[in-house]
Amino acid sequence: MTESSLPDWAFPPPEGFVAEDLDRIPQLPAHTELIDGSLVFVSSQASFHTRAADLLVPALRRAAPADLRARREMSVVLGKQQRPEPDMSVIRASAEHSPEQTYYRAEDVVLAVEVISPDSERRDRDRKPTLYAEAGIAHFWLVENQSGRPAVYVYELDPVARSYVLTGIHHDRLKISAPFDIDIDLTEIDKL
Repeated sequence: MTESSLPDWAFPPPEGFVAEDLDRIPQLPAHTELIDGSLVFVSSQASFHTRAADLLVPALRRAAPADLRARREMSVVLGKQQRPEPDMSVIRASAEHSPEQTYYRAEDVVLAVEVISPDSERRDRDRKPTLYAEAGIAHFWLVENQSGRPAVYVYELDPVARSYVLTGIHHDRLKISAPFDIDIDLTEIDKL
């Protein structure tokens, strides 16, 4: 038997990985997610993805009430084998415990935002929204590239069905009142 040159984490345990493993596995690539007990590696992001986040995060920070914070690329523990990393999230300020913190808990997340990427389109559209809804995250946005401009699909949780309901599709301006008053000129992405 020859010794493998692959790291130990290349071989998942029979029962799959758990959320805590992301903090314990050495040399794990940055922004690795855990979905259904499997490690998911993120590829390089396109310019649109970065610009959409650069537009939305500062706008969310300006609009958020004092007890909320907008964050970028922090994982969220949704369950034992679920720890995705939304592109952006709005969390309760009380969820901040230390500068070394690597994740938030689902109950601390008010809004999860995914910007669709070609390599993760199915996860962004299907699996992640299902996981966020099942975990009780009240608001979810899906951001899609439409000719270089964001189209923001806004969803709200139906607490009985534990699934999201589309409440609007926003192209040039995102103006909504939940989870708080937000007014974002989406055409500003042209200046980024």
